Amino acid sequence: MKPPILELRSVTHVFADGSHGLRDVDLSIVPGSFVVLAGANGSGKTILMRHLNGLAKASTGSVLLDGVNILDDLAGTRRRVGLVFQDSGSQLLRETVARDVAFGPENLRLKREEIDRRVANALAATGLVGFNRRRPQSLSEGEKRRLALAGVLAMHPDVLVLDEPFTGLDWKSSARLIAVLLRLHGAGKTILLITHDLDKMLAHADRLILMEAGRIVADDAPDKLISRMEAHGVRRPPGEVSSMTWAHRSSAGCPDGRLEAGDAS
Repeated sequence: MKPPILELRSVTHVFADGSHGLRDVDLSIVPGSFVVLAGANGSGKTILMRHLNGLAKASTGSVLLDGVNILDDLAGTRRRVGLVFQDSGSQLLRETVARDVAFGPENLRLKREEIDRRVANALAATGLVGFNRRRPQSLSEGEKRRLALAGVLAMHPDVLVLDEPFTGLDWKSSARLIAVLLRLHGAGKTILLITHDLDKMLAHADRLILMEAGRIVADDAPDKLISRMEAHGVRRPPGEVSSMTWAHRSSAGCPDGRLEAGDAS
């Protein structure tokens, strides 16, 4: 079995008011996996996400990236572990789509040619070719989500973590985003998807994790956990796991634009 790329060891997070966001969480994610994390509101999903690149710090325990504590190199961790938040608008910082995607690479002080290459590849990977001069505020919600993802991809992360990416999206926008995620996973990206919309993506996951009250209470293949979801406050979608997808590649409206090897590693 591959060694984990990302690992939480006995992580507990206590808020300033004394309440617990996480309680003794152990989690290992191997390279190239597609993991879905689900749980009721307040179960600890989002605070766990914020620990993965040091936006939140454990009260006790540690988070490791390739076996090294992320606190030893936060800047490097944030390049390698890309977070896409539910409020994608908070990640859109510049006046045009192209400049927004270029923001991260520019902060790395890369050469202009490399920045332009990363921007072009990220826009192609997320189905936003031709959007360069558009204002981010003029985009639809689905387009904003894909733009936020493009900005993260331009940093060449090894791990992508997305928090409730389908909230507020219609079927067409969701299908486009799903096509993007499947293509990225096929190119070798490690993906952790936090969602309550299990009917959209569960068929593509190799692992389902359920959280409750700040703890991981179940972790197994999706078809092994489907009957236990509701016991942990997670709505069970109708049907079999194999049918739980909104993917519709023929009408997803995304170009095949392949990631270059460096973009998928």
